[in-house]
Formats: sequence, structure tokens, C-alpha cells
Amino acid sequence: MPETIFDKIIRREIPADIVFEDEHVLAFRDIAPKAPVHVLFIPKTPIATLNDANPAQAELLGRLILAAAGWAKAQGFAENGYRVVMNCNGDGGQTVFHIHLHLLAGRAMAWPPG
Repeated sequence: MPETIFDKIIRREIPADIVFEDEHVLAFRDIAPKAPVHVLFIPKTPIATLNDANPAQAELLGRLILAAAGWAKAQGFAENGYRVVMNCNGDGGQTVFHIHLHLLAGRAMAWPPG
């Protein structure tokens, strides 16, 4: 898998506003936020797209989702609500080929998203 900007963020080679980190997951604020709160949650183990995930990575994917939910609760906006989005490939809106969750909060979300 080719290296991405997220690999450099994980290694602290480029700066990011990191808001959460554990052994498996890193989260940082999006540089082009689409909501008052826009944080990316990434696995430290690179997986290019959701299509590339395999059953052996199910626990890692679960950790990614639970990290986002736990952070939303810790920040105090889980009760009001938030959105979690994962894009896959070009037509799905994926621009960095290292899977990541977008957590958006701080305003009411509309549907359909786009």
C-alpha cells in the first residue's frame, strides 16, 4: 500500500491537532471541517479502503467505531447526536487511501448528505 499523509501523521512527521490516541487508533481534527466538530479517526494499521478490510481486521474496525463513540460521549455531544461517515473509493468521496471515519457534530445534520 502506498504511503499516505495519515502515515506521516501517525509517525508525527507532519503536525495534526490530535484529540485522541490509543494503541490502535489516532484521531485528529480535519483541516477542512464540514461541521463545528469534524474529527478523523484512523486505524494505526493502514487499510486502503473498506473493500480491502478482511475478517481478521474486524476487531480493529470495531475499535475504530468505539473510539469515535467514546470520544463523542467524553466531549458531551453524544446525547444531542453526531454523524459518523466512512467513504470508500473515488465515487464514495474517499481522497486519502487509508480508511478513516469522519465524526461530525455541533449542528443538526441533514439527509441526504450529498
